[in-house]
Amino acid sequence: MKNDQEMDQVYSLAELKQAIATNPEQWRPLIFTNGCFDLLHVGHTRYLAAAKALGKTLVVGLNSDHSIRQIKPQPAHLPQRPIVPEAQRAELLTALGAVDAVVVFDEPTAQEAIAALQPDIYVKGGDYTPETLPETPTVNSYGGKIELIQIEIPTSTSGIIKKILKEQ
Repeated sequence: MKNDQEMDQVYSLAELKQAIATNPEQWRPLIFTNGCFDLLHVGHTRYLAAAKALGKTLVVGLNSDHSIRQIKPQPAHLPQRPIVPEAQRAELLTALGAVDAVVVFDEPTAQEAIAALQPDIYVKGGDYTPETLPETPTVNSYGGKIELIQIEIPTSTSGIIKKILKEQ
């Protein structure tokens, strides 16, 4: 899939919706996941590889800088999130072999992107349940499937930041 010129890049939601509609056989079955991916770590890469294995293409919905500031608490003793700006996070994600496309979204959840793209499978980490995902009703509304991927290495960006600050 990585050889196609239409893939392996950052799209607006409208551009990606159009690309999928124009050439669905290139994209489907479409896997979608989302997150902040602030400090990329091995937990992210293993998770994304496992997600990609579920279908033909993997689209990552990336929380924008604005979105992250809405959803991540900002304790005074920690640096403001995100650490890495959205354009750089998007570029890092597209460089990964498992990721075919990235779409940045400004909302606190990926519901709008999911409703527009209607992925065949919506993927999240095993620390969630369908009941705790705000996107579940949207996925269910068009008959999509939800897959939860077991976390192999429990690593978090917040934990990495805390460890760095502790060792100063």
